[in-house]
Amino acid sequence: MSEFFLDLPMRPRRNRKSPGVRAMVQETHLTPAQLVLPVFVHEDPEDQPLASMPGCTRWSLDGLLREAEGALEDGIRALVLFPKVPEGRKTPGGEEAFDPEGLVPRALRALKQRLPELVLVTDVALDPYSSDGHDGLVVDGEVVNDATVEVLAKQAVMQAEAGADIIAPSDMMDGRIGALREALDLNGHTGVSLLSYTAKYASAFYGPFRGALDSAPKAGDKKTYQMDPANAREALRELALDEHEGADMVMVKPAGPYLDVIARMREATTLPIAAYQVSGEYLALRSACDAGWLQEREAVLESLIGIRRAGADLVLTYFARSAARWLREG
Repeated sequence: MSEFFLDLPMRPRRNRKSPGVRAMVQETHLTPAQLVLPVFVHEDPEDQPLASMPGCTRWSLDGLLREAEGALEDGIRALVLFPKVPEGRKTPGGEEAFDPEGLVPRALRALKQRLPELVLVTDVALDPYSSDGHDGLVVDGEVVNDATVEVLAKQAVMQAEAGADIIAPSDMMDGRIGALREALDLNGHTGVSLLSYTAKYASAFYGPFRGALDSAPKAGDKKTYQMDPANAREALRELALDEHEGADMVMVKPAGPYLDVIARMREATTLPIAAYQVSGEYLALRSACDAGWLQEREAVLESLIGIRRAGADLVLTYFARSAARWLREG
């Protein structure tokens, strides 16, 4: 009898035979609470559809409030803000980045007043504010590290005072997490979290985003401070440094091409991991879906569950509102 049973074929399909059984044994779950919606805001009184990112909008302040309300109704609990600064206010020193009456702090105050329960995440980097288009200060053609970190600290403190819940430095300057943590604490913002762009790669997938913010470098590229796409072990070094300096959460950007990096970091840390499904990933999916080659709901949700399966706790995605509605529909 025992030999008979040993010869029976194994049938994993028994665990796939119905929606109910599949739901019982599902290993990875995706919920609206795990999604973060990136939003673009500008000074103009009118909302502006983005040519570089069909389906996305550069919001006025009033439009931003409406979008945030809609996102919250969909189950999205967090937004990350990205400003488009007028060319006339961009400077080599990026002073607009820490102006308490600038676009980002005004947006933060308006959102906190209208939707105090919403988690507000802000970007810390100089590229939207710099006439050079780099994430840091440019001196004699070189993006300088330590002087940039001093400016980033001012930017972070200003954003915290305006109501940011989570500061997310995307600049990739060395030592900025420790410097920002110290600056925030010294100014009474011990409760403000730091979400570090720990492994931000010098990726070809950022093009549509730079079009949305008009933030491309005026000269050179970002390869001296963003990571080489060929490297994975380096991400673990960045992770160790960020943990030591006081990061509360860490990020991998982009997401889809770097699932292996997410998985490696998941094994190496107990901190929450975010992954950013960036503009190029969004546009590739959007274009294929709009052309009828992919089914949008199925393809988008599969891409997001893949990021979660790799080990991400949070996913920043321009599909956040659509995905949240699909998930609620079941």
